[in-house]
Amino acid sequence: QVQLVESGGGLVQPGGSLRLSCVRSGSILLINEIGWYRQAPGKQRELVAAFISGGGTNYADAVKGRFTISRGTARNTVYLQMNSLKPEDTAVYYCQLVGRENLSSRTNDYWGQGTQVTVSS
Repeated sequence: QVQLVESGGGLVQPGGSLRLSCVRSGSILLINEIGWYRQAPGKQRELVAAFISGGGTNYADAVKGRFTISRGTARNTVYLQMNSLKPEDTAVYYCQLVGRENLSSRTNDYWGQGTQVTVSS
């Protein structure tokens, strides 16, 4: 069973930086997409950044030029480097993976438990 565990959230001042990590356990045959979403209080969950099928990346307009998604050398870790943080970046950040565990399984949607990021002075 695939599990995702996020870490790295916390309280940071405006203009500061944080790096989030998402570690995957469990085997996966095919990854269609892996990335980060966020949900602020009273708002819908939204895409932040993701690796998409074909090898490309997708970023929300609000974070372009400030956030960078990357993979670890072990390939089971995805990072989100967040620079120039703003109060409006405050949210719970979730790691998401869309993929198949084996040839006989369907494509599933996996989520981590989330990590809180608070940007405040």
